[in-house]
Amino acid sequence: QVQLAESGGGLVQPGGSLRLSCVVSGIHVSIVTMGWFRQPPGKERELVARIGIPGNTDVGDSVKGRFTISRDNAKNTVYLQMSSLEAKDTAIYYCNPMGAWTTPSIYWGQGTLVVVSS
Repeated sequence: QVQLAESGGGLVQPGGSLRLSCVVSGIHVSIVTMGWFRQPPGKERELVARIGIPGNTDVGDSVKGRFTISRDNAKNTVYLQMSSLEAKDTAIYYCNPMGAWTTPSIYWGQGTLVVVSS
């Protein structure tokens, strides 16, 4: 059974940084594309960043240059390093073992809330 445990969210001031973690069980992060998604208040869930099986990464245009995705195979954990945070980054952040490069799977964790506010 696939389980995902996101953590690391919180309240941060504009311009600040956070590192989100996603501990994965039931599947290894090195054999699947892992994505970070977010759902802002009142909006649809959107893909933020993903890391492919060979370790290639891709981030959305709205976070390019500010967010970085990485993984630790030994810890079976995926990270999202976020810097220069803006109010528009406020959202619940989720990780997901994607079925393909562009398709999220049915597996979702509880998410972790990030609030960017002064």
